[in-house]
Amino acid sequence: MTLSRSELAKHVDHTLLKPEATPADVAALVAEGAMLGVFSVCVSPSMLPIATPTGLAVATVCGFPSGKHHSSVKAAEAALSIEQGADEVDMVIDIAAANEGRFEDVQADVAAVRAAVPAGKILKVIIESAALTDDAIVGACRASEAAGADFVKTSTGFHPAGGASVHAVALMAKTVGGRLGVKASGGIRTAADALAMIEAGATRLGLSGTAAVLDGLDGAVTETQGDGGY
Repeated sequence: MTLSRSELAKHVDHTLLKPEATPADVAALVAEGAMLGVFSVCVSPSMLPIATPTGLAVATVCGFPSGKHHSSVKAAEAALSIEQGADEVDMVIDIAAANEGRFEDVQADVAAVRAAVPAGKILKVIIESAALTDDAIVGACRASEAAGADFVKTSTGFHPAGGASVHAVALMAKTVGGRLGVKASGGIRTAADALAMIEAGATRLGLSGTAAVLDGLDGAVTETQGDGGY
């Protein structure tokens, strides 16, 4: 697969979720994201509201990173984020519920947040694919779709089991069949990684080392110093 630098950039949520991030760090993220031509910047909800130039969307997270929050708390966090200017919310499910096959609980969790994220705003559901069996990945994706999600997403980038994999992305893409977007995040540090995820079916990428990934398209693949939670 080949994409131009600008085409690849438009797949990217340029991300900063480090707990030590400062307002100055977020301002630098926005400036870099605008310069690189990414789709959005993704920041922690406590950093909202933020000013962005026209055409640069704002994404945030809720129930992050463990997913072990009451659904009502996730919904309240999402609602406040929308009120403070977020265009997209990436929520974390209860991973144990998925692995135990309690997909009705997963669906109810997602539905609660969906009710707080109005039409026209995007809800992505982080299933933490590296911590799930294949059956649980499929079930979590189906539950997310039934609850009205717009995307399913691989990972928080904080789980010790790891981040995105080509296998998980392909399975997620097959399960949602183009009806939902698929976001790959976690450990994507090179252009080759990014292109492999897109070829497997990812329609959005969560990156913090975005410049290095884009530079890799010109043959200058650079390892980042860390993925900032992605």
